[in-house]
Amino acid sequence: MHGIGRMQESSYFGDLPGVGEIHTGTTIMAVEFDGGVVVGSDSRVSAGAAVVNRVFNKLAPLHQQIYCALSGSAADAQAIADMATYQLELHGMELEKQPLVLSAANVVKNITYKYREELSAHLMVAGWDPYQGGQVYGTLEGMLIRQPFAVGGSGSAYIYGYVDASYKPGMSPEECRQFTTNAIALAMGRDGSSGGVIYLVTITAAGTKQEIILGKELPQFYDEKSECKEYNSLCETAK
Repeated sequence: MHGIGRMQESSYFGDLPGVGEIHTGTTIMAVEFDGGVVVGSDSRVSAGAAVVNRVFNKLAPLHQQIYCALSGSAADAQAIADMATYQLELHGMELEKQPLVLSAANVVKNITYKYREELSAHLMVAGWDPYQGGQVYGTLEGMLIRQPFAVGGSGSAYIYGYVDASYKPGMSPEECRQFTTNAIALAMGRDGSSGGVIYLVTITAAGTKQEIILGKELPQFYDEKSECKEYNSLCETAK
């Protein structure tokens, strides 16, 4: 996710001297389970090759038990989340009860479509309500689709094979958290625009639980373990 430019694409600033393409990226993910959802993201914000924020939380609350995962322009995504939060707050006051997750997804979809020419962002909406339980919605440029799990951002291109092979219907909340952590960690290892820590939010009828997976706690996979083993071997040889 970036302060400038569009996710997985680039932005060109007219004929300004010395200004070229700003490449962008991020990794976001959400998974449904029986009774709730898990939402996760990396934390790196970058502009081209520069990392401008290492620990930005891309999981924004829209209402008590509804969150969105942000990707695209950081400023644009936050603006959409703020507008959606305001509208949902009014909607909840009118209904005198908590808005539905589908209602929140529709609000986000309408905002992103209305400002599709001005704002560059994609928000994934996930949450829990007493009518349909845990739900995950994609809202890309006016589209609205519910999925049992979803991934987004430039890092998602590296993990589609993993998530398709590893997802199993009926996973427990802990299995969903581990599934999300593993997928985002794999994307962070391959995608130069994803990195930092992993933010996780678990949403159920009981409320929300937020977690941060620090760099030293991230799962390691074959290539990383091999590099660590080689590094330790070189250190022992140097001694």
